[in-house]
Amino acid sequence: MKTAEVRLRKKTTFIRNIIIQAFLIVVAIVQIYPLIWLAFFSLKDNSEIFSGDVLGLPDKFLWSNYSKALSDGNVLTYFFNSVLVTSISILLVLILSSMTGYAITRMNWKLSSVTMTTILLGMMVPIQATLLPLFMVLKNLHLLNTYWSLIIPYVAFGIPMAVFILGSFYKGIPREMEESAVMDGCGIYRTFFSIILPLVRPAIATVAIFTFLSCWNELMFAVTFINKESYQTLTVGMMSMVGTYITQWGIIGAGLMITTLPTVIIYLVLNRQVQQSMIAGAVKG
Repeated sequence: MKTAEVRLRKKTTFIRNIIIQAFLIVVAIVQIYPLIWLAFFSLKDNSEIFSGDVLGLPDKFLWSNYSKALSDGNVLTYFFNSVLVTSISILLVLILSSMTGYAITRMNWKLSSVTMTTILLGMMVPIQATLLPLFMVLKNLHLLNTYWSLIIPYVAFGIPMAVFILGSFYKGIPREMEESAVMDGCGIYRTFFSIILPLVRPAIATVAIFTFLSCWNELMFAVTFINKESYQTLTVGMMSMVGTYITQWGIIGAGLMITTLPTVIIYLVLNRQVQQSMIAGAVKG
């Protein structure tokens, strides 16, 4: 009797696992398919796109759409501008926020809590409300139509969230580690760079990904502060291609695919660090 119950329980568990796995496979396909569809779309021409077979495999793989997007569509220049602006923004956000968060959360000094509150207030400021003041400031500083007209706002808006994330991780590090480092002869800079900073690598990866997404996909500042085509980023470039190549949707799809690939690659590289950061934050919360 007991053997029959065990067999029935194993069979029920097996069927339940099969159903769960099938459900997860369906969810994964639904999540991934838009990217697959974009890849197929970028390899078609207008006749195939408008013939009704928008979702299926292309009859003929038009890899030339990518070469045309890079050369005729000027995507290579837009891509370089986006990479340059995003890379410098991420680097500055990480340097400034990691040091600021450490000074506020690990050092005892007057007004540290007030400074933290002031920095975090930046998270509450709507980006739209800063558009006109930023435009006037950048114009007076003669920074419009330069890379710095995008880097400075991106860094300013990225620091509050970065300080918040890094500060919460700094608070979880035992004080004894810094005390031991000081007893071994470490100064403040060596303690920070050699002891503390490696312990918050998941938080650094999370800040890097969030900053990358906010800079890479940003459009409002890029449209307002940049008019010269040689400084335009991918988002602005893709928008201008719709007007220029309105009859060549395959080339536009190739440009969108080139725009999307860095985001996917960075997620695949850093997703484990982000998951660890989320788990650590949940445990602390």
